[in-house]
Amino acid sequence: MYKIVGTKIRKLREEMGLTQQELAKSVGLSSEFICHLELGRRVPSLESLSRIAKFLKKDFSYFIVEKEVSFSLLLRGEGLDKKAKRVLKKFQSRCNDYLELEDLTGRHSNLAPLYTNVTAGRMAEQERRRLGLGNEPVRNIFFLLELNGLRVLRLPVHEESKIAGVYIFVELKQAAFTLVNSNQTLGRQVSTAAHEYGHYLKDRYDGPVIDNPDIFIDEYLSLYHPRERFAQKFATYFLMPRDKVEEIIEKDIRLSRLGFEDVLYLKRYFGVDTLAMMRTLREMGYISATRFKEYQKLDTSQYEEPLFGNLKDESQIKTGRGRATISDRFISLALEAFRKKKITEEKLAKLIHKNKTQVESIAKR
Repeated sequence: MYKIVGTKIRKLREEMGLTQQELAKSVGLSSEFICHLELGRRVPSLESLSRIAKFLKKDFSYFIVEKEVSFSLLLRGEGLDKKAKRVLKKFQSRCNDYLELEDLTGRHSNLAPLYTNVTAGRMAEQERRRLGLGNEPVRNIFFLLELNGLRVLRLPVHEESKIAGVYIFVELKQAAFTLVNSNQTLGRQVSTAAHEYGHYLKDRYDGPVIDNPDIFIDEYLSLYHPRERFAQKFATYFLMPRDKVEEIIEKDIRLSRLGFEDVLYLKRYFGVDTLAMMRTLREMGYISATRFKEYQKLDTSQYEEPLFGNLKDESQIKTGRGRATISDRFISLALEAFRKKKITEEKLAKLIHKNKTQVESIAKR
């Protein structure tokens, strides 16, 4: 709990551009105390925490571990229909299963760094450097996120529910989760996952988020909270490093203005959806605003398959439209819990969506 309080103080202090010494002076405490407080090594008195909260313009309750479970807040979201609430309850159940498996196996995820006082592009650059990605494409973002503390659950959400993704952080467990709508194309799921990763790295303690598909449309994104615009910009920089886009165009395509076939070539390389690739190219000046609008009207599948021989990231055929996709890490945890006799065959079958015969075969091995 003390680490949570300290982390929140550091986040707000850095967002205000203050040093520990400046904060300490402003609230009448020693810089040494502030340092230990942020590291979770000291316990603040109610008086000290009240002074800090007042100076940082936050309610006292903000620094205390959440009194209401995050999922309760999530389910009270405005505009949720019955189908959406059913999906969110299923999401909650799977998150609880995930946490239980981590407890049973002792394999708890470590949190990625919390970024403060940084631009979206800079955060993408620093995170790529931390992960050792260079400027190459992220080949499996779902796996990458799970290895860095953001547990990914891909569940189908009905189009009418208007949900692209969900981000939630359970403070008491120090555990982060994201729901990615698996009814989206694979390329759009990648973009959604990167967007939620942006929330995880920057807005971890700012409450759960339900992201509408409108975040991928320029005209609507501008109407949302600034943190949505930040997360979206981070996602594009993280998935499509500008220097790599420029390198491919200048060394390989060698055109100052790109045709639609060039857009498809690049989006296949980076593993993103067509719209995300077009937005990046428009921002970089490789396609004009007029050409962007023209390309938006085109049916990608009618161009991509004849040109390249197969569809990539725009089809639901391979991923299975309407299916829940269980992550490799979740399956690994469930199998380890079973091997250690922490769960039964019946429980394993339910968790990894296998029938009794399949699980019995696994048990024999």
